[in-house]
Amino acid sequence: QVFVEESGGGLVQAGGSLRLSCTGSDPPLNNYAMAWYRQAPGAEREFVAAISRNGDRTLYAVYIDEDRFTISREIARNAVYRQMIRLKVEDTAVYYCNPGDDRDYTLLQQDTWGQGTQVTVSS
Repeated sequence: QVFVEESGGGLVQAGGSLRLSCTGSDPPLNNYAMAWYRQAPGAEREFVAAISRNGDRTLYAVYIDEDRFTISREIARNAVYRQMIRLKVEDTAVYYCNPGDDRDYTLLQQDTWGQGTQVTVSS
């Protein structure tokens, strides 16, 4: 089981930016492709974006604007990031990270979740 910890969320005005971080062990997150998910109030958890184990490939959900959201990772820090710019009210949700398969990023490698980090965008 991989233990993950999400951070970087908070309250931001519409049009602002946030950078979410995901760290964890053991085994290191570097062993896996990693995916971001989100869950808005009254909605089911949904896939947002993923990055390959090596960090050289990314995948974004069809509803995600790739010019606003960027997923990346820093191998040396065993971390995965999600940069969000020009945030909108509808981006408000709890954001989670979890390991995925390196060939199918949406295939979760475990059924446990961290606490997530709350992103709240105000108008």
